[in-house]
Amino acid sequence: MPTRFESAARPDSLLLNMGPSHPAMHGTIRIMLELDGERIVNSEVELGYLHRGFEKTCENRSYFNLLIYTDRLNYVSPLINNLGYAMTMEKMLGLAVPERAQYIRVILSEVSRVSDHLTCLAAMSMECGAFTAFLYTMKAREYLWDVIEQTTGARMTTSYIRIGGVRADLHPDYETHVKTALVETRKVLKDVHGLLDKNKIFLNRTRDVAVMSRDDAIAYGWTGPCLRSTGVLYDVRKAQPYLVYDRCRFDVPLGERGDNFDRYMVRMLEVEQSLRIVEQCVALIPKPGAALMAEGMPPAEAIREARSRKSGRGIKLSPNLEGSERAVLKEILADDPRAVIPAKEETYTSIEGLITHFKFFMKGQGIRPPKGEVYFAVEGGNGELGYYIVSDGTDRPYRLHLRGPCFHVVAALEKLIQGRLIADVIPTFGSMNMIGGELDR
Repeated sequence: MPTRFESAARPDSLLLNMGPSHPAMHGTIRIMLELDGERIVNSEVELGYLHRGFEKTCENRSYFNLLIYTDRLNYVSPLINNLGYAMTMEKMLGLAVPERAQYIRVILSEVSRVSDHLTCLAAMSMECGAFTAFLYTMKAREYLWDVIEQTTGARMTTSYIRIGGVRADLHPDYETHVKTALVETRKVLKDVHGLLDKNKIFLNRTRDVAVMSRDDAIAYGWTGPCLRSTGVLYDVRKAQPYLVYDRCRFDVPLGERGDNFDRYMVRMLEVEQSLRIVEQCVALIPKPGAALMAEGMPPAEAIREARSRKSGRGIKLSPNLEGSERAVLKEILADDPRAVIPAKEETYTSIEGLITHFKFFMKGQGIRPPKGEVYFAVEGGNGELGYYIVSDGTDRPYRLHLRGPCFHVVAALEKLIQGRLIADVIPTFGSMNMIGGELDR
């Protein structure tokens, strides 16, 4: 039985499947192409190969436990997924996040954004035949992921950013590793600019290919680097500043033509701006022990207390809990029992702490925001990443919806490749930075 697409095809045209097993389709996209020679006459994009029911699954999990599912959305920059969800819940609960935790969130979010952009640039360049550029960008990403792993304990599925703050403080030696990552990334950016910016083959594959106008980009709901490549100045960090972005100085790169080359260049320039933000936050972040200093404790003693792994009763925490001791929690988590579990020292040494911890994870208890609905968005690697949550007063969301930027960008793929050659599909699809977990959910 022919499909509607096959029935509408002309008798003299060729129907061709590209994906999902095609290497450039990442195993998650199928494009039906109607061809006249190598010219694309018509196309139909089929997605859903990675669909796992994210929204419905979250509606059957508690507000605390569903956090791990956000990691699996854009799995190249999972920390930003955590951030969007956590800040949506904080808006619903009216939580105030400690200043140090806000800086930590921005530092790791921008490191994640850089790794996201580098992954996109690596895949796009490799699929155009520039394998050297792929190796260079992957090398830089390793330095960035080392920074993330050092603090969060994981490289991809971190679940590090929590409702009310972050899970643990920064690693004591994080500044050294951040500095190394920034230096190495800037070296790689210089090399990639030299390899691709004026490369005749790369320009032929990208310049004036898959052009998107400003009006069409807005109509499709584009955000992020793809929207900015058309010349539209919209960045959530500037339009609705959150955390400490209003204290940071950075520019928003824009394109002129909205073609594949502009989408490549905007991401390259955005990497440089993210590195600027990280440098500023490392310089501005309050030193550890600042909260205790405000309580009148001498600075040296405050820092020693904040970094100590011993409680008042002499208990020594497991190494995997380092950075989340009772003294440190004041600086990285909101002081609100509605949304934050007690320190492990209290759980292990007092009956009150044990009961509070137990009830927090008991069915029907835990985080129970008031009835209502809320939407909050952050600037993800691909654009506006927003969460819409409806609360019925229980410990589970009545409705949770994700506004994923990938979906709107990929929706325009059929328009972008219309009338182009088969070879143009590859760089066009690569320039979109499609992440299956965020697209299909």
